[in-house]
Order: sequence, then structure tokens, then C-alpha cells
Amino acid sequence: MNTLLHLQSQPTHHDNHICFVLFFSLDTRKTPISAAKKAFQKLVNSQGQFLVPVVFVTNAGNCLRQKKADQLSHILGVQISQDQVVMSHSPLRMFKRYHDKCVLVSGQGPLLDIAQYLGFCQPITIEILRETYPLLDMVDHDRRPKVLVTVVLFGEPVRWETNLQLIIDVLLTGGCPGKPYHQASYPHIPVLACNMDLMWMAEAQSPRFGHGTFMVCLENIYKKITGKELKYEALMGKPSELTYHYAEYLIRMQAAQRHWKEPIQTLYAIGDNLMTDIYGANLYNRYLEEKNSRKAPATATNCRSVLVCTGVYNPHTEVPSDTRESITETVFHGHRDFRFDPALVEPDHIVPDADAAVDLIYQLENFAPNQDIRTF
Repeated sequence: MNTLLHLQSQPTHHDNHICFVLFFSLDTRKTPISAAKKAFQKLVNSQGQFLVPVVFVTNAGNCLRQKKADQLSHILGVQISQDQVVMSHSPLRMFKRYHDKCVLVSGQGPLLDIAQYLGFCQPITIEILRETYPLLDMVDHDRRPKVLVTVVLFGEPVRWETNLQLIIDVLLTGGCPGKPYHQASYPHIPVLACNMDLMWMAEAQSPRFGHGTFMVCLENIYKKITGKELKYEALMGKPSELTYHYAEYLIRMQAAQRHWKEPIQTLYAIGDNLMTDIYGANLYNRYLEEKNSRKAPATATNCRSVLVCTGVYNPHTEVPSDTRESITETVFHGHRDFRFDPALVEPDHIVPDADAAVDLIYQLENFAPNQDIRTF
């Protein structure tokens, strides 16, 4: 779980706007991390209102934003609205060119509700496709869907074999399952994928397969059949730049609602996972530096990563100095399309927990939360 938060200090200190992102593994915990709860108490006023814009970013994608906001409100003891939550699929709202198309969606949870909330007008689930094509043969012509033009992978499904089979059918038939495969369907129809986590931690003692594992299966089956690489139109969720870009966009929207006119300058990314939180923050920092070198407007100038030694953090994780070693699954669990670079998992700061991270940022930015802050 990430939290993107934007602070404005008093004019008596300086007028820089600062923004920082807190990355927590809160989704599977029955009780809140005390330091995280304490940290968020420093971010609200006596009425429980956030002093600054805050956005929570998570790689989860099996529910609507309101449900996640309710969960976070309960865990952290502060009121959080759905407009402060970024799910792994939230950036799909930016892909408006696909919203009026017939798209196949895969994953768990209320998929049709999620897809429609994101703007998709004609979503079709794997279950609907399976019922329409029993044995992949047309039965009820009145229920025949339109040609599928996009595949959207929200998260790992329940029935992997069914999802893998039907997604392959759609890709190899140009969006017309039920017809014979034909090699001319390359490049295949667009695939949008959310949440690349290979594994994730729940109550079990060992990691569970994540959506990234499902994607590995899909990629390898496709390549084994066709001899070609499966291509993605876009990859979303940490550590994708798209997710950080969308989170920054939401921060800017909140800042605009507060009538802040000074530009956002610094993003602080606080997380406990080197391979997603820190990697993503540093990758986005490179993007910001490159964009600002071209004097492109409307972005922060930098993104600073802060590692907290709690949650999924493992002090015994070994990171190779040779990028050629990134192919070892025991070291780099990132997606196939993300190149491993040791510099991307080097945090700018290391602190014991989230509370210490907030204190550090207050100190770095000369921010006094107990004084009279302009909250507009």
C-alpha cells in the first residue's frame, strides 16, 4: 500500500510544496502497524482532516476504490475518501480510446462494476465469454458479443486454466474466439495489464502467487504456441511510471482544490519493498529528471525514496551489482519488461518505520505541523 501525500509549509519557512509517498503492506494485516497509525495522526488536524493532499496507492485491484478507502479508514483511524485511493487499475481511466470498445476483462471481484467505473462501456468477463462459447462453439446467436478489441488484466483470476485458455483464444483469433487460430493475428489486439507482483504475502508463512505469476504463464504459453513475444500496450501498478504519474495527477487535483498556486517540487516515496516501492520511486525520479531537463511543464522536479525497515522489508535480501544477474528469480521478481538496475533499489534514506519517515521529511523540509498551517 502506498500513500501519496502533499504538504504545504508556512510562508515563514519557505513556499516549496512537498509531496511524499508512503508505501505500506497494510492490505493483509488484521491490526495496523502502530508506527504507521502514529504517523498518520501527525498528518491530520484536531478534526481529523488531512492538513495536506493525500493519495493512497495500492497494487490491489479486486475491489472498488470506496471499499479500499473504507478499509484504510478503519486500519489507520483517519477518514479517507475514495478520491484519495489509487488502485492498480486506476490509470486505466486515462485510456479513453478503449472506453467505448468491447473489452475482455480478467481477474477477481466485481469486474463489471470496476470496468464500468473506470469508463469501459462494453466490458465482457471471462465467465460471460465462457457461457457464450461453450466448447468454443456458437450456441445462442442472440448472445453473440461483438468482436473483442482489447484484453484488460485486472489481477489474478480464480480459474487460471480457463482464463489462460480463453485469453489465448482471443489473442490468436484477433478478438473472434470460436474461429480457427491464424498466424496473421500478430501483432495481437492490445493487452492492458495491472499489478505485476510475482508474489504477495498474506497470513500464510510463505508467499502466494500474484498476478505477475499469471502473466508469466500467459506470456510463456503465447510464446510457446506462436514463437513470438506477447506485447503489452501498458503495464500499471507499482513500479510502473504510469501509476506514479497518475498519483501525482491526483495530488495536483487536490492541490488545485486548495487553491495552491506554487508548483509541486519534491515527491517523497516511503516504502518497505525494495523491488516495487523503492524501484518505482527511483524509476519515476529518472523520468522526472529527464522530463525537467527538457523543461517540460507540470511535473515535480524529483522523487526521493525512503526505505522503512518494517512490513515486507527483508534485511537479508541480496541485490547483485551485476545487472546480468537480474535473470535469477530469487533476486529480481520484477516483470519481464522492466530492466533490473542496482541503482533503482538504492533508497535515498533508510529509517526504522513510517513514523520516523514522516519526522525525517518534516525535518528535511523544515515543516512544523503543530503551528498554524494554511489548509484552505
